[in-house]
Amino acid sequence: MLVENGEWIIHGLAWDDPYRIRSPKELVNWINEVGFLPLFSNGVKGFSVEEHVSPDYWWTCNREQDPWEWREIIAAGHEVAYGKFFDKKAGFISLEWLPYFANYRRDGYDFDSAWEDSKVNRREKLIMDILTEKDSDGDIIWANKQILSTELKVLAGFGKGGEKNFPGITTDLIMKTYLVTADFHRRRNKKGSEYGMPVSVLLPPEALWGYDAVTSAYNESPRESWKRIVDRVQQLYPDSNKSDIIRLIGKEPR
Repeated sequence: MLVENGEWIIHGLAWDDPYRIRSPKELVNWINEVGFLPLFSNGVKGFSVEEHVSPDYWWTCNREQDPWEWREIIAAGHEVAYGKFFDKKAGFISLEWLPYFANYRRDGYDFDSAWEDSKVNRREKLIMDILTEKDSDGDIIWANKQILSTELKVLAGFGKGGEKNFPGITTDLIMKTYLVTADFHRRRNKKGSEYGMPVSVLLPPEALWGYDAVTSAYNESPRESWKRIVDRVQQLYPDSNKSDIIRLIGKEPR
């Protein structure tokens, strides 16, 4: 989705194009094939969901055809990871590639270790403390807590009279892969009826796929994981500019 002449323009494929992605399942299959994929177009031409679906159904609430609805379906299915992974914008990562992103983005640190070494801030810890528990030995329990982000904001002490910039802090945690968007739910009123737009449910990826799976690339250096990711994009899109790739993926770790 790019700005052209002051207007937001959605690009995509013609309805009858044989290469058009036609369903959430087809999209998941493609994500697993390429490894990871931004939702919207960016500096790397062709490297997005947007450019491979019809431009006619975005934000129509048509569950069968609207890619914006598909992201909710895919996030809830847990076959791939969904979140703001690419330059703080939305996208998907396959479970095969998630450990490399985790190793690179976390610089090889679990959240508790990152906190001890002052690599994450106090507001990030307020949020993570709500979403994790510890057993009697002090080890983290990755509880699958289905808390709406609107509720998480309050529980972590953000909002009126409290901490600031909840959206920015949660986006930073997603970029670092300490959180993913695990689902979407609508809020409920006192009578139990749903209302409003769907709200995200944020969880540590370990709560969905297990600690060992998420951290399985910790045996290589963060730089090796970064290079593996960048090389993958260059392999798929050899005409792309490396600076555009780095803008999406992130800078080389020191």
